Amino acid sequence: MIQPGLARISRLLEHSSLPWRAVHVAGTNGKGSVCAYVSAMLHAANIKTGRFTSPHLIDRWDSVTIEEKTIDESKFRKAEDAVKLRDSSGDIRASEFELLTATAFELFTQEKVQVGVIEVGVGGRYDATNIVQHPLVTVITKIGRDHQPLLGTSIEEIANHKAGIMKPGAACIVDATNSDSVLQVLGATAREVGAEPFHRSPSDSGQESADLQKYLAKSDLEPHQRINLGLAYRAALIAAQQVAPAVSSRALLEGARESVWPGRLQTLKIRALTGRGEPVILDGAHNTQSAEVLGFYVNERVRTKTGPITWIIAASLGKDLWELLSHLFQSHDNIVAVEFGPVDGMPWVLPVDAESILEVARSLGVDGLLANAGKDVLRSLQLAAKTATGDPIVICGSLYLVSDVLRLLRDIG
Repeated sequence: MIQPGLARISRLLEHSSLPWRAVHVAGTNGKGSVCAYVSAMLHAANIKTGRFTSPHLIDRWDSVTIEEKTIDESKFRKAEDAVKLRDSSGDIRASEFELLTATAFELFTQEKVQVGVIEVGVGGRYDATNIVQHPLVTVITKIGRDHQPLLGTSIEEIANHKAGIMKPGAACIVDATNSDSVLQVLGATAREVGAEPFHRSPSDSGQESADLQKYLAKSDLEPHQRINLGLAYRAALIAAQQVAPAVSSRALLEGARESVWPGRLQTLKIRALTGRGEPVILDGAHNTQSAEVLGFYVNERVRTKTGPITWIIAASLGKDLWELLSHLFQSHDNIVAVEFGPVDGMPWVLPVDAESILEVARSLGVDGLLANAGKDVLRSLQLAAKTATGDPIVICGSLYLVSDVLRLLRDIG
């Protein structure tokens, strides 16, 4: 269960030394990608860097990376056990995410990182990661409607929660493509808190680093990826200047080339599971904004003039399925609905039943194959491969479905 507030995490870490500095990233969409870019850039600049993102991809410990490598399971479990003992002996009753956050922060200290790149879990103001008091820089990515029961129903309320990570004297960089009302909330909070300098990226004047412009001119990134890279580059530059002032912007951008963030427009081979030779697309789009981006990408880059897309879809309970799926489906598409499995460390996360997805597909006028794979993710892949033959397959709707697919591939070797 998600339990907002900083009291429990404060008690978990009250006797811990956290000598490293942070790059703290909030937002609805793109924050994980920004973290991956920043981490890769700082690593390329020879700054010892840790990264904490959530949810985990395959195993709980892959939420924590040190020098661009997943922390060893044994180190993770040892640190986690110490945190859990502290929790039980102090009767703190911390949530699973608070225990995970404390574990990550302890590992950063043990591994002697210089900078910890930290992704907010939910919101920002009352998120456990906001125990960080003196970040090098904060970043706020694209904000949309998600987690409304916790963050509020209006976009301005949600923006206020995200803005809660700003700190006095720490630069803040925000995605300038946010709506005017969101930017007003963020700007007002920055002035109130004293978070300065306050940057919009892309900049109002359109003047970005010449090195960044050259990099982007040669890249094949999608529009949202370009924005996220720009946010990350500016954050990494500000952070590096405080930790290792001699670092060049070109060194940071070289690191961006090495950045890997699975489950985001990822091209994947599933031959070992299905016999299908053609690659599929795996994407964690799970809210309206990210579904709109994915739908645009599929229509522009993947969809053929005559053939359908075969979608493998799962979603978390509580999601607005119509808002999510209306950006993806066309009438002649095929839909294989499935339910992701239990999420380690997050027992409150449940899938919507597959039939509900198919009901929405029918209401959207989809008249291709509508298949219910139940709780069998492997069967959903096999059904989709059989149905699509050589036509495109896109797997999306939930990061937890992404995890299940990647785990199946890992386990089969």
